[in-house]
Amino acid sequence: MKIAVTAQGKDPDSAIDPRLGRAQAFVIYDTGTGRYESADNTQNLKAAQGAGIQSASNLARLGISAVITGHCGPKAFGLLQSARISVITGATGTAREAIEAYLSGHLKPAAAPDVEPHR
Repeated sequence: MKIAVTAQGKDPDSAIDPRLGRAQAFVIYDTGTGRYESADNTQNLKAAQGAGIQSASNLARLGISAVITGHCGPKAFGLLQSARISVITGATGTAREAIEAYLSGHLKPAAAPDVEPHR
């Protein structure tokens, strides 16, 4: 299983970025190998619109099973759910801490987005 965390950097000790769509990067942990890698997300940092949807699409292409973030809007949440990717919101600290909290059962998947739709 691959777990992605929205991060302000590319290593496991990077702070969590509270934004899914406009995160600088995704720190990815593979539970099968115990290895970390990262995926750049800077192309969505300054997107006029659709950053969450594009980021969610990228996570699906990477074969992610769960994404840990601070917040997730309704469009990205819906796309992630349709791709069978669990969404965990409300995370703080570092990517490594969030992954450990998720694997130990302290972070649970969200039932709904926690950001209002953009108008």
